[in-house]
Amino acid sequence: MGNYMIDIANEIIAEHGNKFQKLPESEALKQLGDIGIKKVIDKIQKDLKQLRVEFDVWFREQSLYENGQYNKVMGLLRQGGFLAEKEGATWFVSTNLGEDKDNVVVRSNGLPTYFATDIAYHYNKFVERHFDKVIDIWGADHQGHVPRMKAVVAALGIDPERLQIIIHQMVTLKRGGELVRISKRTGDLITLEEVMNEVGVDACRFLLLARSASSQMDFDMELAKKQSQENPVYYVQYAHARISSIMRLVEEKNINFTDGDTGLLTAESELTLIRKLLNFPELIEMATITMEPHHLAYYAQELANTFHAFYKDCRVVTDDEAMTKARLKLVMASKIVLAKTLHLMGMTAPERM
Repeated sequence: MGNYMIDIANEIIAEHGNKFQKLPESEALKQLGDIGIKKVIDKIQKDLKQLRVEFDVWFREQSLYENGQYNKVMGLLRQGGFLAEKEGATWFVSTNLGEDKDNVVVRSNGLPTYFATDIAYHYNKFVERHFDKVIDIWGADHQGHVPRMKAVVAALGIDPERLQIIIHQMVTLKRGGELVRISKRTGDLITLEEVMNEVGVDACRFLLLARSASSQMDFDMELAKKQSQENPVYYVQYAHARISSIMRLVEEKNINFTDGDTGLLTAESELTLIRKLLNFPELIEMATITMEPHHLAYYAQELANTFHAFYKDCRVVTDDEAMTKARLKLVMASKIVLAKTLHLMGMTAPERM
């Protein structure tokens, strides 16, 4: 049993004393279960909020039974001839829809399977809440569940193309080259909260976004804390801070560059930076259509690298007033695009580092 379970138990004792010892066992277990679930959900919500992830709706699985969706969808499948009784259990006859095998929806002991709950949940989304498209994000260990979920959606008369399933590979935590298996603090499982507290929320978000869902990811906690160009998070945010430093200097010198002529920008590093900035709208469209946010992280690194190269090659504030104004326009455009990229990734755009 994880230490977090002991922590929850101690919290309940502190809040309720020996109240549950005085109740019948069945009632005590039910109340303790409800309290425990709420505490776990509250903790998950708190951690996700710290990570800047918020959901409009938290859906309770139990509500599918309380509100009748489970019974309704089972009735529809039975009516359509997609359920069969065999070996003491109830099966979804997915072979009628071209699948390799049928799948159990109600076990021989009368309890529904996770698959049955998933069916009712998707019925709620597609039929009752009228979603045009449903996007599920599953772990890699659920890959085999995809065909039967698509099949049951079709059995309910819904175009299975309206259900899109993204399979996400697992994340491996490392410190340098060493695999991290347990928490240093508790000797137990490693929590998201611990990772955020150690490396920071921005680093967490960037590194989790920096790989496509289909790629295995190694999350290096030591690298995430480095203040060097080896750390992509630091490198990108440092580019924004460097630009902010330039703009502070401009403000101090009271330089007005609104009439700058960008036609003067003909050096290769200037043109390379301009081309990179012009890619931004197309990148956003592609990431949105493909639902692949990792392109944002790649772009942020490429833009930071391109800006650093420009800054090395081209002095921005010079004695040439016209060139200064032209380059400041380019610098300001870089600041805007880099800040927007960081914002879209849910990260901060620091003014100083």
